[in-house]
Amino acid sequence: MVLKLQNHLFFIAKDVLERSFQGEKKMPHSILSLLRLPRLPVAVVSVPRSLEGISESCPRVFVAHIVVCLVSIFAIPGAKGQDTPDYFRQNCISCHTIGGGRLTGPDLKGATERQDREWLKKFLMNPRGVIDSGDAYAKKIFEESRNVPMPTPPGITAERAEKLLDLIEAESLLEESQFKGLQVSTAPFTDADRTRGREIFLGPQRLEAGGTACVSCHSMHDTTALGGGRLGPDLTNVYERLEGRVALSAWLMAPGTETMQPIFKNHPLSADEIHALVAYFESTAAERPANTSTNRVTFLLSGLALAVMGVFFFDVIWKRRFHSVRRTLVEANTSRGKS
Repeated sequence: MVLKLQNHLFFIAKDVLERSFQGEKKMPHSILSLLRLPRLPVAVVSVPRSLEGISESCPRVFVAHIVVCLVSIFAIPGAKGQDTPDYFRQNCISCHTIGGGRLTGPDLKGATERQDREWLKKFLMNPRGVIDSGDAYAKKIFEESRNVPMPTPPGITAERAEKLLDLIEAESLLEESQFKGLQVSTAPFTDADRTRGREIFLGPQRLEAGGTACVSCHSMHDTTALGGGRLGPDLTNVYERLEGRVALSAWLMAPGTETMQPIFKNHPLSADEIHALVAYFESTAAERPANTSTNRVTFLLSGLALAVMGVFFFDVIWKRRFHSVRRTLVEANTSRGKS
């Protein structure tokens, strides 16, 4: 809401200033600097009717200074970016905790003690570049994150990186950080958990936050008919592949792949849903993955069967119509012959 108000004021200011000094060869330096302010990423807002014609009814310089004051109060603070905790919450918490254990990426508690701040700042600014440079510590983080590279944080700057490191350092000193995150359940799995997990995977039970059902992109050993999606891997043995309950639960809390992260960033799985899915995946660990060639053959045969059924269906519909038209023509010709 605040960002929209800031944008609204900026576009009003720019429009009014351009109208007020239209035709002028030179504009005051303070006004020029205002027009060079970066635009915030929101759709263009039209100027209210109440401000149309303002350059004709008021002195131009007076209007210009009013506008400068408004934008100084509202727009400029917004251009500096969002609050650091909000930034961390929006861009970092899907893969990291501070004191809550590993998710896709490492627990950041004490990160500034484990590594030099300059190195951390450099890594935040360009994670992939540091990994590709052959840096031993970056390679270790990459391997421990199951070879999922950390994406470059959106809008990251040197100043933002410094503030993030300050936040991590301050939160690390607390007994319990606000970024501790969800805790992995240690309750024993039941048959009800496994059944619910399968329903969540296949989609009959909708996810609480409105996320996409797993079967849209993944398959399992027991998916029926044409099987599941092919965008992601078969998850029959994912419990074994990720080495057990803790790592799998951490992954489901914050999927780190480029396809899953945008989907579940704003639609995270709840602790109960994660518990049920892990129970289901644990029960399938000994099964063999689905045979994709069988699914392809099923798809081909189903297509042929539907095509044949379609031909017979249309034949039945049009057959009577053909005979009825033909009968009418024959009868008409016969009656003419007799007459």
